Amino acid sequence: MFYDTQENAHGLPHDPFKAIVSPRPIGWIGTRGKDGSVNLAPYSFFNAISDHPKMVMFSSSGRKDTLRNVEETRVFTTSMVGRALTEKMNISSANAPYGESEFDFSGLTMAESQLINAPFVAEAHAALECKVTEIFEAKSLEGEPSGSFVVIGQVVGIHIDEAALVNGRFDMAIVAPLARLGYMDYADAAQTFELRRPAWPLDK
Repeated sequence: MFYDTQENAHGLPHDPFKAIVSPRPIGWIGTRGKDGSVNLAPYSFFNAISDHPKMVMFSSSGRKDTLRNVEETRVFTTSMVGRALTEKMNISSANAPYGESEFDFSGLTMAESQLINAPFVAEAHAALECKVTEIFEAKSLEGEPSGSFVVIGQVVGIHIDEAALVNGRFDMAIVAPLARLGYMDYADAAQTFELRRPAWPLDK
């Protein structure tokens, strides 16, 4: 099948776009507002975009509390969501009023960053401390605003749970990172395999 996205005439019960662009890592974004209130929210439009320097991005569909906070403070954290934290991550996605702490009503322990003024999830196997480099609203082909706001941050500090390190490597079997699929579906990466990139010329 083929469908034109401008017409959105896929004829299916649900739009398959986010199922096709999957799995997507979940950015569990921790922020603090100028008033001192804290916020924790999961974003599935999230990924790493650079290694030198280390940079990540997330996108907010609409103006949400997280966006307000990063605009005010220009910093955020992202905590890794392992399979064991799935339910608490889901609770933290509730549309709570501004100022309500998702750490509190999700039953999570709030940890403080070393280099920035933003909290992260103490139970997470890893967390990144980030300083904002850009915030912009994505535009369509026609130049129209999309209502989706892209936040890019440079990673200035990394926290790692030493229990997740095996032979000097961050062990995916222990961490079992959660990924967002389409619809209401999720998956974890508890089962992994190694695949090395081939050299050129290819070995025949």
